[in-house]
Amino acid sequence: MGKVPDEARRPRPPVRGMRQGWVITGVVISVLVLLAAFPQLRPGSASISPASDSAEHFVYHAEQVDKTSPYGKFPLADDPFHFMPCTVTTLLPPLDDNNARQTWASRFDPNPDHWSWGVPPRDQEHGTARGSPYSGRGIYMCGYLEVPLDYTNKSDTRIARLAVTKLQVSGLAREGDPASSPAGRKSERTIVIEPGGPGGSGTSYAWRAAQNVTDRFSEGKFDVLGWDPRGVNASLPAVACFPHDASRDHWSLLTSLHHAVSGSPRDQLEVADAMNAAVMRACWEKHGDLGRFLGTGFVARDLEQIRTALGEDELTGYLVSYGTGIGQTYAAMFPDSVGRVILDGTEYVRDHRLRGGFGWTALDNGTDAWHDGFLGECVNAGPKYCALAKPKEGKPVTLADLETRMEALMSSLVDRPIPAYLPTSGPSLVTYSALVDSIYGAMYNARSWPALAQTLSELEDGNSTLAASLLETSGWWYDPEAPCSPTPVSGSDLELGNLVICTDSYDAPGPDDLDWWLSLWGNMTAKSWIAGNSRFYGVLPCRHFLTYWPEPAGVYRGDLNHTLNHPVLLIAETYDPATPLRNGRRLLQEMGKNARLIAHHGYGHSSRDTANCTETIARAYILHGTLPDEQETDCYADEKPYLYGVNKEVAAATLGKTEDPLEAWQEHLAELSFLDPSLL
Repeated sequence: MGKVPDEARRPRPPVRGMRQGWVITGVVISVLVLLAAFPQLRPGSASISPASDSAEHFVYHAEQVDKTSPYGKFPLADDPFHFMPCTVTTLLPPLDDNNARQTWASRFDPNPDHWSWGVPPRDQEHGTARGSPYSGRGIYMCGYLEVPLDYTNKSDTRIARLAVTKLQVSGLAREGDPASSPAGRKSERTIVIEPGGPGGSGTSYAWRAAQNVTDRFSEGKFDVLGWDPRGVNASLPAVACFPHDASRDHWSLLTSLHHAVSGSPRDQLEVADAMNAAVMRACWEKHGDLGRFLGTGFVARDLEQIRTALGEDELTGYLVSYGTGIGQTYAAMFPDSVGRVILDGTEYVRDHRLRGGFGWTALDNGTDAWHDGFLGECVNAGPKYCALAKPKEGKPVTLADLETRMEALMSSLVDRPIPAYLPTSGPSLVTYSALVDSIYGAMYNARSWPALAQTLSELEDGNSTLAASLLETSGWWYDPEAPCSPTPVSGSDLELGNLVICTDSYDAPGPDDLDWWLSLWGNMTAKSWIAGNSRFYGVLPCRHFLTYWPEPAGVYRGDLNHTLNHPVLLIAETYDPATPLRNGRRLLQEMGKNARLIAHHGYGHSSRDTANCTETIARAYILHGTLPDEQETDCYADEKPYLYGVNKEVAAATLGKTEDPLEAWQEHLAELSFLDPSLL
């Protein structure tokens, strides 16, 4: 979800970065999951198009004069999205550019070898026979859509320019192709996707996940479109309140200590609160009244503009996590436009109207996922697949034993961090705060658990190398080895997320003094030692929001039970650490006949713990509009944690392939082909 520098924003996936507060979702997933499968996501590495094997293919040659390609010229005159084939040079023109369309058109690179193509067809010889390696391949198209900055004030002529990326599954038509050729045609429906946040980049999500999404839900028949919501990633204006990532990292050391390690929680809260006041002022000084126009209500209006620009009578969508909050709001505001929409990892947006509700209403599953899932399934899988299940003193490990051991390990970190050394970064510390945040992130994806278990096992035995590697890799926005950027704002989605959360709860009743927040902090950490601190720090900044933006525009406060054109499909998970099953059930109760719910019995955030039952229902819904008659359907994950892919015996074999333990478990995860691209 992090932002990448302007000169390399799209279509490259986001760089890794620190996740404080509610955004901790991405920490361990990006390290244990994304880095393992896709090393090109590491800072400083080039994002390679499926069409090329070298980053040099992305270099744009400014001296090129002829802008005509074998597929014609882009953007097309009548295209509301101004789409052109994606390269890393297809960056949005700045808002103060008086010739934005011309600037955008000038960035069209006519060489198809530089474009971002989809996966090759199964019959690769088909494309070769036609004389083009790109025949039968989808194409990633980059564009933008301009929308009003303030929908409630027609006299305000300012705009937001939303970055959009679409996988067009039919590819492009070459000059000379017969009129009957399906190449280049828009699909019957377009699946609009949003990964969550607030602060999640839909363009990066499309880059990572679009092929998976169209295959998963439409058998490859429907196009997939992702957009960066206002203020996020490549959309303009983009929110960034620190001028440098290193500054954000510096202050995080002071402002993110956990309740358990604070010598005086009150003093720690004073420091964090004062810094939040400074950050809010910085946002105001840099962006003025922009903070008034970032709430979910306006994002839902933007989504309706996207549907209209697509020329489709109803919205087809797959919206995840915070994206389900956008979807609920959209359905309430535009009930006649709702088509086949899946809300996966369901929030309940009424919670977000409460003071601190984005934090304290999502605590009941993190600890259960740790106890029943990470620890319990480890014992069930046994020592062959889970390092923490290895016998101690010749005795088999029980769940009670393992829980006691982990409590002792975490308690020792409360008393004193564990020193470590890494050749790449020198001296380091494994701290309670950083490790707990990483554990919380790992609860989002059970595919990362074998690696985390190996890390904790070695830490327990006195070897801190893996733990330090994990925390150093995931802990910071700034990477000293990455090239300098003129606009180093890769961590800015943190501030954007805070502004969205605070907008949606701006008029919440109740006390707002520091004593109330101190009590909330204690209650949240007592309820969940895993999630409480992270969630608390995500909502604490709202204490200072109204100082600068007392009247946000376009906030939706209506009901969620409007009659829809089509029922929506809700997916809620039993062990989801961020969006508990009760959210889906409460939302279903309010929406009534306008929704169906899959109670997805599995681990992790959203339906990434794959169940054939869930997949079958979701695919039938998107392809044909059919839904179960029952309001709630139970579906169960096909596999158990630690045992994914054991038929290939990769879980046991991979760990022995290298002498480097960090590289070993990364290889282990990569070979399991675990990546579900629907991220936070």
